[in-house]
Amino acid sequence: MEIKSYQDQAELFVKEYLLSDSIIPYTSVICGICACMMVYDLTQLFCNVYFKSYPSLSKIKQIEWISRSISTFHAIFIAIMSLYFVFWSDLYSDHQYADLVAFRSSALSTFTLGVSVGYFLVDLGMIIWFYPFLGGMEYVLHHLLAVAAVAYSMLTGEGQLYTFMVLISETTTPGINLRWYLDTAGMKRSRAYLINGVVIFVAWLVARIILFVYLFYHLYLHYDQVKQLNTYGRMLIVIVPSVLSVMNLMWFGKIIKGMRKTLAKRK
Repeated sequence: MEIKSYQDQAELFVKEYLLSDSIIPYTSVICGICACMMVYDLTQLFCNVYFKSYPSLSKIKQIEWISRSISTFHAIFIAIMSLYFVFWSDLYSDHQYADLVAFRSSALSTFTLGVSVGYFLVDLGMIIWFYPFLGGMEYVLHHLLAVAAVAYSMLTGEGQLYTFMVLISETTTPGINLRWYLDTAGMKRSRAYLINGVVIFVAWLVARIILFVYLFYHLYLHYDQVKQLNTYGRMLIVIVPSVLSVMNLMWFGKIIKGMRKTLAKRK
């Protein structure tokens, strides 16, 4: 009975405090930061035990190895949740609810965005702390835009559908990180490296080019709703995807050049 009582108290605490509507954003950001710290420690422990080449890497290479592990875990989490909300959940369906799709949110969608904010804050901090070894100014700009847009959507509940559409682009991150691992392991001439390049090309084309076209088409169809957002919300929903689209096209060009070099070396 005593154990049951403690369990009931714990469930009540989680429901009324940690998952109450007013505190979900702050709880979720903290959870995201803590999750990043946990992955950091576990990756360091795992690599020291199972990867013989890891201890021989330079300090900055070890930091980048761990940083990419954190971004991979976040990418898997947010990609799955974003795909669910955009394509399978009824939350943003045009035919399911009477209220405007641009203003819809739920406790789960807000919590998910908060976890992502926590990750972007941690990763941005690491990029700035070790600048420019973990990424140049384009990475800083990318993360600043991500923090601003995702945090705004999390706190206000506005434009969450479009935020999740943009976050689907994180599906390309595991492939990009795997390519770095293969390169670091000296496997640039391996079949795995070639297959990885093809997968990245297809995933980038779908998740960062075609999907953004669909996003702007959806914005066009629902522009009467978007106009009802406040000025800051409208700016973020339109400007952030536009800037990211340009960056995605630039990076896509680099991916194509990289594939050409890889294929040329294999001939």
